[in-house]
Amino acid sequence: MPCEAGKFPQKGESMSKIGKQPVIIPQGIKVETFDSQVKISGPKGNLSFQFRPEVTVEVFQDKINVARKSESKFAKSLHGLTRSIIANMVKGVTEGHQKVLEIIGVGYRATKQGENLVLNIGYSHPVIITPTSGVQIETKENKIIVSGCDKALVGEVAARIRRARPPEPYKGKGIKYSEEVIRRKAGKAVKAAQSST
Repeated sequence: MPCEAGKFPQKGESMSKIGKQPVIIPQGIKVETFDSQVKISGPKGNLSFQFRPEVTVEVFQDKINVARKSESKFAKSLHGLTRSIIANMVKGVTEGHQKVLEIIGVGYRATKQGENLVLNIGYSHPVIITPTSGVQIETKENKIIVSGCDKALVGEVAARIRRARPPEPYKGKGIKYSEEVIRRKAGKAVKAAQSST
């Protein structure tokens, strides 16, 4: 989005500066505001958000403008936060959001059973994850792809899957986000070998 959807402040950049940037409405996206609610509809789904009375949300032609009603610190923080949430909503109904996780471990695997995700991850029983409504789960080789139009729900389901078997720091076995870097620790055998040299 000319301002990237979901963009958060860089060093030296405040949330209120982000809030002042309009969110561009792509073609085919419908945006409605009434009372303290904004509703956004698109090819990937429909989302609504109840915004705080400290800010206003207005639609003008192909832009959504977020403004604050006062210069208080709280209003300034809500200004940028509201803009970021709306930008993520626009991206969600246009392109969707996605989180990719990887399964690492001999014999570890993930399969689909209807809408549910079945994880065989070293326990005596399989772990079954039921996705939240509006979130889809796919499996591909050692990857689990979580997608949906609501960024918060996608992140919540992905976090639930990761918690089923967080990556351990010695061999790296477990479930991790694809972009996550695991800080590895040396095992006891390695430490003993290093101390004897």
